[in-house]
Amino acid sequence: MNNYMKKVHYTDYNGKYIFFNEKGELPSAWLLANWLILKNGSNYDFVLKPLASFEETRKEKFPNINEEEIKWKNGTMYKKPESRCNNRCSPGYRKAPNGGYHVCCYDCVPCSEGEFSNNTDSEICLKCPEDEWPDEKKVKCFPKTYEFLSYQMDILVPVFSVMAILFSAVTLFILVSFIYYWDTPLVKANNRTVSIILLVSIILSFLCVFLFLGRPEDITCLLRQTLFGVFFSICVSSVLGKTITVCVAFKATKPGSSWVKKVSLKISNYVVVICSFIQVLICGIWLSMSPPYQEFDHHSYPGKIIIQCNEGSDIWFYSMLGYLGFLAAVSLVLAFMVRTLPDSFNEAKYITFSMLVFCSVWISMIPAYLSTRGKYMASVEIFAILTSCAGVLVCIFFPKLYIMIFRPELNTRKIILQK
Repeated sequence: MNNYMKKVHYTDYNGKYIFFNEKGELPSAWLLANWLILKNGSNYDFVLKPLASFEETRKEKFPNINEEEIKWKNGTMYKKPESRCNNRCSPGYRKAPNGGYHVCCYDCVPCSEGEFSNNTDSEICLKCPEDEWPDEKKVKCFPKTYEFLSYQMDILVPVFSVMAILFSAVTLFILVSFIYYWDTPLVKANNRTVSIILLVSIILSFLCVFLFLGRPEDITCLLRQTLFGVFFSICVSSVLGKTITVCVAFKATKPGSSWVKKVSLKISNYVVVICSFIQVLICGIWLSMSPPYQEFDHHSYPGKIIIQCNEGSDIWFYSMLGYLGFLAAVSLVLAFMVRTLPDSFNEAKYITFSMLVFCSVWISMIPAYLSTRGKYMASVEIFAILTSCAGVLVCIFFPKLYIMIFRPELNTRKIILQK
């Protein structure tokens, strides 16, 4: 039948020439028109507004159309409709396939943490530079804020500063009192040379707090742990020297005891020097092999750059702290063993309490220290320094200060020798 249809040619009643092509198809003329529905009073008029026409047989390009002549109706407003199944993604979001049948349909997903997009229907979100962070809408990036124990921004800094100055002043007052009552029996009976060394080391330990405050720099990172470790080791070594002196002194009370010579050699001074030197050696090796330095942490807290001190070698850092703990533990054990000796001569009870405070503070500090970062890590260590030094100061020296100032009648050789 197709063979016959190819031969059909005629003119219809409108005068249009009709024929079939070689495929047996009827070539068509196309009319692109705007179909308008206009309200006329209570009636509606249907108007067909031609925009362009073309015939299929002519190898013409699609005719250009003036889009301003097209009237699109969208509710009560005339505007060009969009063939969409969802709204466009606003800035701060990106397009994500939703797994539907139509590929043009998608979901709008918020940009991930640290990313932004400032275009509509963005395919991807861009990552902010390392020192910047997106705003709440994730449209643009802003510089990250720096975090450290700032003198201007942190309330903890003035609190720690006042505490360090106050404790240092109290320790200095006790030191001056000991020097003033230098020749009294109470000061003599409690190893006055080691007591002075202990008080000076406590003052220096309190002042070390200021190395932990403010913006960390390479020089402060280098000094703060090592100076604290050395000063605090002198403090704990002095306490250990006092404890050993008590032990040796009561061993030497037996007639013919070989401990008498050891008392005369002032063994406590050697204990302080040797134990402190070991800590100095540890810190010296630490600084020569892997010294601490300033570090910028970009990743621990979103939107912040933490300025902190990297301790360099964790092994030597914990060796320094571990050695302090070892000295404190030895002092605690020895003081506990001689705590029942006559109280007029020995400080064993007070040393026991001070070392209990010291060990309790630092044992509880370790998990808190390891679970924090930045300024909170420094705050935990500052608190441990202040409380442990204050514990030693209060437990060992406040009872003596009370007698020297408020009960001077007890500071006599006769009263001390009664026991």
